[in-house]
Amino acid sequence: MDRGKRKGTEVPVGNTVFDDVFRTIVERIPQLAIPLINEVFCTDYPEDEEVVPIHNEHQTKSGEVITDSCLLIRNHLYHIECQSHPDTVMAVRMIEYDFAIALENAVQKDGMYEMEFPRSCTLYLRDTKNTPDELQVKVHFGNRAAGGQESIVYTTPVIKVKRYTKDEIFQKKLLLFLPFYIMRYENSFRKMHGDPKLMEQFLSEYESIRTALERECAKEKRAALYTDLMEFIIKISDYMLESEKELKERIGEIMGGQVLKLRSEEIREEGMEKGIQLAKQVLLLYGKGKSPEMIAVEAGISIEKVKQIVSD
Repeated sequence: MDRGKRKGTEVPVGNTVFDDVFRTIVERIPQLAIPLINEVFCTDYPEDEEVVPIHNEHQTKSGEVITDSCLLIRNHLYHIECQSHPDTVMAVRMIEYDFAIALENAVQKDGMYEMEFPRSCTLYLRDTKNTPDELQVKVHFGNRAAGGQESIVYTTPVIKVKRYTKDEIFQKKLLLFLPFYIMRYENSFRKMHGDPKLMEQFLSEYESIRTALERECAKEKRAALYTDLMEFIIKISDYMLESEKELKERIGEIMGGQVLKLRSEEIREEGMEKGIQLAKQVLLLYGKGKSPEMIAVEAGISIEKVKQIVSD
């Protein structure tokens, strides 16, 4: 990831808006990283699994301060790096970061230190035909006892975000990818001005994303997630469409003005409407001179409820 310092509990500020959004999601909504970890490492953590963000700061060879996106799940460390551009030295950097994480978490057992490297992956928000599926570095270790050399290939999986379709993102619950979805269209923005059909296809895609996200989040206590993701989506799209006023406004209209209504709110509203209709029925019967006992039978409620409505 392009780097920036993290001070106290403030939201980290990276070198690009992509860094800011990615790091903020991982730190504030770490549960969104669970489907990604399941996808990359073939784990099966449930969505409500406890996730603890681990903040690691250390010095690189050049003296730069590095803050990793590191998560602790069931005593396992997961390290996720996000790159907005391909990086030719990323493979070596991953070893550097992972070694620092392992070193900071080393433990002593039976007179010997043990170090466990984190399970790591790199997200590429952009990729080219030359972007590998894995980052690999061959590491040679000197083995004096055997008088020879031991070698391993250090491998880090690469996730190419643009290769995931909208349907795959929702099917696999990789909602973490949604703010960056617009990046796959960045070479087509100018073409859309002269091609209304292309523009409408683009806008229709975002209409369907909003609808699918509403459906995904329309559960108890998920309104905050919907709002946060909308904010991140708009933040990235505003940046990408800074010089494309019409597209920026259209995306803002699609994604910005929607308020998710929870099912609990719908039930409450339905209950209020039924209560109003019931009160009208009771008062109408009472106005016709019927007794509370008769009203209770016709309305299908208790006498106490009838008396409460009448007295109110």
